[in-house]
Amino acid sequence: MPTEILMPALSPTMEEGTLAKWLVKEGDEVSSGDLLAEIETDKATMEFEAVDEGVIGKILVAEGTEGVAVNSPIAILLAEGESANDIGRAPTSAAAPEATPAADAGTEAAAPAASVAPATAAPATPAASDGARIFASPLARRIAADKGLDLSQINGSGPRGRIVKADVINATAAPAPAPTAQAPKAAAPAAAPTGPSTSAVLKTYADRDFEEISLDGMRKTVAARLTEAKQTIPHFYLRRNIKLDALLKFRSTLNKQLEARGVKLSVNDFIIKACALALQTVPEANRVWAGDRMLQLKASDVAVAVAVDGGLFTPVLKDAEMKSLSALSTEMKDLATRARDKKLAPHEYVGGTFAISNLGMFGIDNFDAVINPPHGAILAVGAGSKKPVVGDDGELTVATVMSVTLSVDHRVIDGALGAQILQAIVENLENPLGMLA
Repeated sequence: MPTEILMPALSPTMEEGTLAKWLVKEGDEVSSGDLLAEIETDKATMEFEAVDEGVIGKILVAEGTEGVAVNSPIAILLAEGESANDIGRAPTSAAAPEATPAADAGTEAAAPAASVAPATAAPATPAASDGARIFASPLARRIAADKGLDLSQINGSGPRGRIVKADVINATAAPAPAPTAQAPKAAAPAAAPTGPSTSAVLKTYADRDFEEISLDGMRKTVAARLTEAKQTIPHFYLRRNIKLDALLKFRSTLNKQLEARGVKLSVNDFIIKACALALQTVPEANRVWAGDRMLQLKASDVAVAVAVDGGLFTPVLKDAEMKSLSALSTEMKDLATRARDKKLAPHEYVGGTFAISNLGMFGIDNFDAVINPPHGAILAVGAGSKKPVVGDDGELTVATVMSVTLSVDHRVIDGALGAQILQAIVENLENPLGMLA
């Protein structure tokens, strides 16, 4: 029977998307891995691949259609021997891949994610006898049904263990278990109100000229995740001033030496390195909140907020403690460029234990950032500016001072531990030569 191709979940927080462009037309033959469409998610524009071979029998959703729900049919795929006359009997058998864990949200929080290595639509998978989910292509399911095979007894050779056509053809027959009745799912609780209703706000401003701005998927996600973060994470804040004169002098020297290699280090590169090393100095702070437990990571995976049109991204620099300043600089520039172009893959902006949000380049002296769950902390970085300070000799002098604020999840990091990690960051930045040791 014909197979429905469903709207895939191509980003961690995607609930609906826009079918930006079809790359095939009705009547085209496609094979597994062929690109079918470009889909705008709440995070980026991504390419969507076929997971089965067949002919595009009918396109159900036109290009440019917004608000297409995940797992809703967007096209019909015909297998060998099927025709357009069979379309009315198409079963709902091709589903989208499951979303990955929650995406970023911070003051410079989560922004869009971009074109992934071509994503594949994962078929809907019934529960196996042991409660696990079975991932199989629609064609593999049809063949298994015809041969009376139990998919839970077949090892998949496709991506992430997905069962594909060849696996079913080569499998020996085993009776499929009888389906068991499942208790109906409880209705999801209604979302708590987050402010005045739309109608109430419109009424308030009815006598004023205004322009309504609809929310795109990214802005909806940022709003939802920031609200969740502030409502559920017990934030507390630690503030320090950091003297940058030694760092600025050291940076100037390094940049002269690196000029021939086309590398120019920014202050932010030093901040990334300082935070990564501090997480190694105070490993108890290198933690994330995992619902009923904490996870303490060994590597320093540091996320850095990047502002993009309409939102924010927090690409993650993994194993940052192991990388040189020049390597971090090059990687950060690449991630930031692709973030602004919405070309990041989910694995490049999901994860990390610690985030940095830097608004110093906008002249902001200091601010408080919102923690990006499940991170344990986020460092808000202000501008460096000349200020009077008392020197070590007790004399009044002028120094370049940068204000930082560490927002901390009290479930993960207590006050004294937060003070230790911030002290380690300050020491690294005020003694930059030590970061090369």
